[in-house]
Amino acid sequence: MRVEYINPFVESAYNILTEVLKEEVQRGDLYLKNAAMPMLGVAAIIGLAGDVEGRVLFDMTKETGVKVASAMLSSMDMEPVSELNEMARATLTELANMITGQAVTKLHNLGFKFDLTPPAIFTGDNMSVSDANFEALIVPMELPMGKIEINVAVRERA
Repeated sequence: MRVEYINPFVESAYNILTEVLKEEVQRGDLYLKNAAMPMLGVAAIIGLAGDVEGRVLFDMTKETGVKVASAMLSSMDMEPVSELNEMARATLTELANMITGQAVTKLHNLGFKFDLTPPAIFTGDNMSVSDANFEALIVPMELPMGKIEINVAVRERA
């Protein structure tokens, strides 16, 4: 996996999380995963197709998801949420859209061309993601509300 694909997602996640949450964000150490990985409980996934193919997954615990959605809603003078309801899921979907949109713009500016699928939210216990043909780079982001793992599995189309 080329670093040119990863840096825009790391930079965009840091920028967007800092901006919308108005909180300190710390990037953890990157690491690779190439086997089935357990998910934390709430995941927004966006597919990529074109010059590159793969997906970006934003993974967090339900508790972190509720806290992040509440902080985002409060910053927009909207009512915070206390559970992972439809509003919380829609807010987390928008967060994934914002991060991925900024990253894709950076990649397009570097000459890469591809399309995105609309984000989908998955919630539940004992979920895992398995991409047999992809190696995933995990970018942990530590927030006061908890950890969000940005799971990027991208490769050039053969």
